[in-house]
Amino acid sequence: MTDSLNLTSSLLSDQSPPILRVKHIYKSYNSSAEEISVLKNINFEVIKGEFVAIVGPSGSGKSTLLNIIGTLDRPTDGDIFINGQDVFALDDRHLAYLRNNAIGFIFQSYNLINRASVLKNIEIPCIIAGVSKRERLERASKIMSLLGINDKGNFKPYNLSGGQQQRVAIARALMNNPSIILADEPTGNLDTKTGKEVFDLLKMLSSKYGRTIIMVTHNPELAEKADRIIHLKDGEIEREERIAT
Repeated sequence: MTDSLNLTSSLLSDQSPPILRVKHIYKSYNSSAEEISVLKNINFEVIKGEFVAIVGPSGSGKSTLLNIIGTLDRPTDGDIFINGQDVFALDDRHLAYLRNNAIGFIFQSYNLINRASVLKNIEIPCIIAGVSKRERLERASKIMSLLGINDKGNFKPYNLSGGQQQRVAIARALMNNPSIILADEPTGNLDTKTGKEVFDLLKMLSSKYGRTIIMVTHNPELAEKADRIIHLKDGEIEREERIAT
């Protein structure tokens, strides 16, 4: 990685200032019959370079929480702070800017544009941010080399395997050097071997390059390799578990 991407190793401690603060998050939906409470008083902090796994049974609120952290949804009540910024105090234009520049998204279904090349898919965050063609090509080239897909730029996503498509999604997530990478079941569509390879890439980005990663997963074996596990149940934090290293 290059200095332009600022992917440098970091020494972490519990005294590091939080890069993310989740404060008193509630989320509910109104149906014709009743109000459905999805999240109830969620509170936690994440420091730079930490790898946090969010686990829990289906319907526990994992993906809803990740969407709120990623500003794709708004809470009914509560606050999200990223780098000290109260994100939901921003107007829509500034919130969209923060979302594109401070948050990288990795989805279970990859969310790639099949009619566009791999390279163009990876460039999208930089195109939205107005980065020059020369700069975004330099960034893409170095990230693709790191992730082992430097020879796939001219392919269309549907020509690639699932693992390769997820590497493309990871590369896209890294393009604007985000403060936080949010991964929603990133290995869910992959076989065991390929899923482990993708997870190992995420782990390497955290441990070697100081990337902050929050991952929703149903896979307990992968969760146990994170730095910390947040267990959700019925929309509440049941417990937190720090993994010994």
